Amino acid sequence: MEVFGTTAKGQTVHRLTLTAGDLTVRLLTWGAVVQDVRLAGVDRSLTLGSDRLSDYETDMRHHGALIGPVANRISTARARIDGMDYELERNEHGRIHLHSGAQGTHLQVWDVSEATDDSVTLTLTLPDGMCGLPGNRQVTARYTVEAPATLRLEVTGTTDATTLMNFANHSYWNLDGTDRYDGHSLWIAADHYLPTTEDDYPTGEIVPVDGTDMDFRQARRITVGSPHFDNNFCLSDKNEPLRDVLRLTGRSGVSMTVATTCPGIQVYDGRKAQRPGRATYEALAIEAQHWPDAPVNRHFPSIKTAPDSPYRQTTTWTFAS
Repeated sequence: MEVFGTTAKGQTVHRLTLTAGDLTVRLLTWGAVVQDVRLAGVDRSLTLGSDRLSDYETDMRHHGALIGPVANRISTARARIDGMDYELERNEHGRIHLHSGAQGTHLQVWDVSEATDDSVTLTLTLPDGMCGLPGNRQVTARYTVEAPATLRLEVTGTTDATTLMNFANHSYWNLDGTDRYDGHSLWIAADHYLPTTEDDYPTGEIVPVDGTDMDFRQARRITVGSPHFDNNFCLSDKNEPLRDVLRLTGRSGVSMTVATTCPGIQVYDGRKAQRPGRATYEALAIEAQHWPDAPVNRHFPSIKTAPDSPYRQTTTWTFAS
């Protein structure tokens, strides 16, 4: 573990390096960020990162981070829980709640509770009322690198009052090291997806992918704008045992297979995401999650978490070349 930097508030942030088999991953205690992913024989990081903490506090606040307690959007910035209405931060367009706002887990320094050569456990406490939601909450994120080349993330969230939880790792992936993600091939095991409004939250419809440009049940090449991505792909209507749900393959032949227990996975084309000195559309964000805007769309899988039913997610990324 090494010191990575100091936040604008004077907090020390550390970087940890995990290695097993052919994979080396660097993580930050800021936002539980996946900063760098290296596969043996490949001369570049497979994920977008920065060596400057100030970037993660500003323009890159979502890059590689574990977003929570509620990832993605709540369109009304309101949630009703056990008969009580909760007003949430309106941090997008002055009316939409995005990625839990200014107090989200991606903007916090996590504690290291355990660290070995191939695994680290990060913990964070969210007191009652933080991010506008009830419950004293304890969040644990355990990252493990497994030979030959798999990164595993296990997230657990507990609470002493019914609340909302929907965590998502928000890493951006470009397996070729190019300026844009053009030419990657994408496979997604989803029969349905959620179309969105012009403000990027779900319309409430659950639409079959058949006959649309969101049908990736057979792998196919993608280019910027074909299609536009900021959509949840519906994998199931509840948590499932860990299974392969998405594969991204670069022109270089490097591939990444994502498996998750989650019922959804978001793909975002990075149209508004920009590293300092770089262009947009550099990489795809791929976010295993529950379906977005679930508190507004009651027919979506619920994201309520209660004291007797902890939040759990397992997601893995397996690389090959």
